[in-house]
Amino acid sequence: MEAQATYNYKVVRQFSIMTVVWGIVGMLVGVIIAAQLVWPDLTYGIPFLSYGRLRPLHTNAVIFAFGGSALFATSYYVVQRTCHTRLFSDGLAAFTFWGWQVVILLAAITLPLGITTSKEYAELEWPIDILITLVWVTYAVVFFGTIMKRKTTHIYVANWFFGAFILTVALLHVVNSAELPVSLFKSYSAYAGVQDAMVQWWYGHNAVGFFLTAGFLGMMYYFVPKQAGRPVYSYRLSVVHFWALIFTYMWAGPHHLHYTALPDWTQSIGMLFSLILLAPSWGGMINGIMTLSGAWHKLRTDPILKFLVTSLSFYGMSTFEGPMMAIKSVNALSHYTDWTVGHVHSGALGWVAMVSIGCMYYLIPRLFGRDQMYSIKLITAHFWIATIGVVLYIAAMWIAGVAEGLMWRAVNPDGTLTYSFAEAVKMTYPFLTIRLTGGLMFLSGMLIMAYNVFKTVSGAKAVNDAAIPAVAGAHA
Repeated sequence: MEAQATYNYKVVRQFSIMTVVWGIVGMLVGVIIAAQLVWPDLTYGIPFLSYGRLRPLHTNAVIFAFGGSALFATSYYVVQRTCHTRLFSDGLAAFTFWGWQVVILLAAITLPLGITTSKEYAELEWPIDILITLVWVTYAVVFFGTIMKRKTTHIYVANWFFGAFILTVALLHVVNSAELPVSLFKSYSAYAGVQDAMVQWWYGHNAVGFFLTAGFLGMMYYFVPKQAGRPVYSYRLSVVHFWALIFTYMWAGPHHLHYTALPDWTQSIGMLFSLILLAPSWGGMINGIMTLSGAWHKLRTDPILKFLVTSLSFYGMSTFEGPMMAIKSVNALSHYTDWTVGHVHSGALGWVAMVSIGCMYYLIPRLFGRDQMYSIKLITAHFWIATIGVVLYIAAMWIAGVAEGLMWRAVNPDGTLTYSFAEAVKMTYPFLTIRLTGGLMFLSGMLIMAYNVFKTVSGAKAVNDAAIPAVAGAHA
């Protein structure tokens, strides 16, 4: 069979395996820093193991290493399957894999050493930023090149979401990471003061909106219908969902900067668009969940579907909670508290991680010529451990966060503060312990997954290429 008559599964397989590896690494670092909040002397004051050094390593590892690898794997798989054509270039696809792994390794070296720009979710210094740009432009060439040579007239909605995520992340990265190098390991932002804050949170919230939302909705629109064996509930709604989400998300960033030096009108625009964002977000969630119409019985026996549907439930919850927290009066209570940490992790663990895990359980057997994963029971165990872990985590952070907000603003009749800051910190202690327990459970689930993946692929022959259906329009 000629080369063009097959899909490229090699790069999908590489990214899929690294998704599991980086998931464990990122979540392990998360558990360590959660433990440091319970036992502050846990790492004996060693600088490169301090909370301030490990926290950006944790966020970069779970967002860009774990989440990024899942996005590369699924987008490369989906764009080939729905366009009925091989990836635009095997060589460029291979470059994106190895280039992305080098970026991750450089982050794992530089961040613990304190080599950082100090911009949240964009801490990597300028030489690494340039490498990220090269990898990302190559990714865009591969993805859009594949769409250009598609054998189908239609571009499936998942590819619209993947495409929007790739283009927007490129824009965000280039603008926010504009910096003036002063040495090989040090640079200063091109922006200053409140402009720097505004550009940073335009980037930061849209990294959530496009890297952690649009890209993963691309996964949802392909893998939920595939695993359920049902068509998307409403294709028209999926298109409305796409355009409404893409337009609205870009304006929501200022809600991170309520009650700061940012002009009040800018804060209000951020709040307004955050509230509008509720509609397209819930439109997408409803579309995903309603896809199971006529297939709900499958949830009893299919743990992969459990992961995918539960992730949609967390997506719905997080995208209700976010707009509520963007309302200035609510934000006055929630800002700088652990409530924000709970919100982030309901999205990151409940939505992003669980949909990624479900997709990996779908992909990995197919990439290694297996009918299914080694153990369905282990997938079920992983699901329940992970779900209970997330619920413990976010419930503990909600309670701690609301209590912190109330304690910080409580005043005595004479106008003095009722509680000292130390008393508010002491109050959070049991909840930090519960949060650590939830994190440990989620990490344990990832270790179960790693064992299941190992047993699935050991002795299996990697499927580097798969035949493309001869008939254009055949079921992808």
